[in-house]
Amino acid sequence: MNKTIALIPGDGIGPEIVEQAVKVLNAIAKKFSHTFTYETVDMGGIAIDKWGEPLPKAMLEKCLASDSVLLGAVGGPQWDSMPGHLRPEKGLLALRSAMGLYCNLRPATLWPQLAAASPLKDISQGIDFVVVRELIGGIYFGSHTTELVEGQPVATDIMRYSESEIRRIGKIAFETARKRRKKVTSVDKANVLDTSRLWRKIMHELAQEYPDVEYSDMLVDNAAMQLVKAPHQFDVLVTENMFGDILSDEASMLTGSIGMIPSSSMGEGTRGLFEPIHGSAPDIAGKDLANPVGTILSAAMMLRYSFGMEQEATTIEQAVSTVLDKNFRTSDTMAEGCTQVSCSQMGDAIASACC
Repeated sequence: MNKTIALIPGDGIGPEIVEQAVKVLNAIAKKFSHTFTYETVDMGGIAIDKWGEPLPKAMLEKCLASDSVLLGAVGGPQWDSMPGHLRPEKGLLALRSAMGLYCNLRPATLWPQLAAASPLKDISQGIDFVVVRELIGGIYFGSHTTELVEGQPVATDIMRYSESEIRRIGKIAFETARKRRKKVTSVDKANVLDTSRLWRKIMHELAQEYPDVEYSDMLVDNAAMQLVKAPHQFDVLVTENMFGDILSDEASMLTGSIGMIPSSSMGEGTRGLFEPIHGSAPDIAGKDLANPVGTILSAAMMLRYSFGMEQEATTIEQAVSTVLDKNFRTSDTMAEGCTQVSCSQMGDAIASACC
């Protein structure tokens, strides 16, 4: 099978971790007789420096012409003073919007080999849930203004959701739950926000269509507490854009390291955007210290969800488990009795285990 993959190395550690994912994809291509063609795309800070904008039209067109997109990370302190419309993250928001990627799936699974690395090891054993995050609505995509009112700056950010946006992400949450443990928890702030009250109304209507799925509502502040108190209660959490962004980062720490968590962003078709949930980590960029596993597992999700390559995706996941069984660890997951390896060495080891 021939597939074209748009690669967005991005900023900070992005190029290093994407390089390791490509090693693994090449090993899979060789093992299963596929051909993966890579198109490199500039997005984020590197695109601002090179082209004057975070996502040039020509780069966006490369993504839209690909079969799927694999992203490293974007952003860094050197671009923090840029105007809002020129921030690196604007490129990512524009890409999600242009690709119609309204659903972000972020699994939170504790690898048994990393149980000791979790800061909440006493309660995190065996956790396995998915955050289903609405991705192209809400406050991130509302209007953002700062104006002078009576001589002082006043900033306004608009959070907006329509019934159709809520209904389509809700359906994915319920369908995902049917393939898991049949439990959906919808997270909102319905005691304060009109958007959340509409969200809850639509979710209740959907729950009637899925009588085989256990459903409950939870306020976002309680959800944040429950994630560190009793994470085993969750199967599928569905929530809006900003809440999902924050809660999924919190959930990642239950697994021992944010560097281990992949994600997929999908729309109506099979083309998606796949990326680790961590940032660009500029403090370790270029030092060969980053954990590439989240990016490698994101590549596995791409094979499974965009290309229908279930066996190939499973091969990557088993290779990661094999390498962890050998006690190879990057610095963020290092524990007593393990061997610390670099970013590139971890990539080499996982690629080798795929063969």
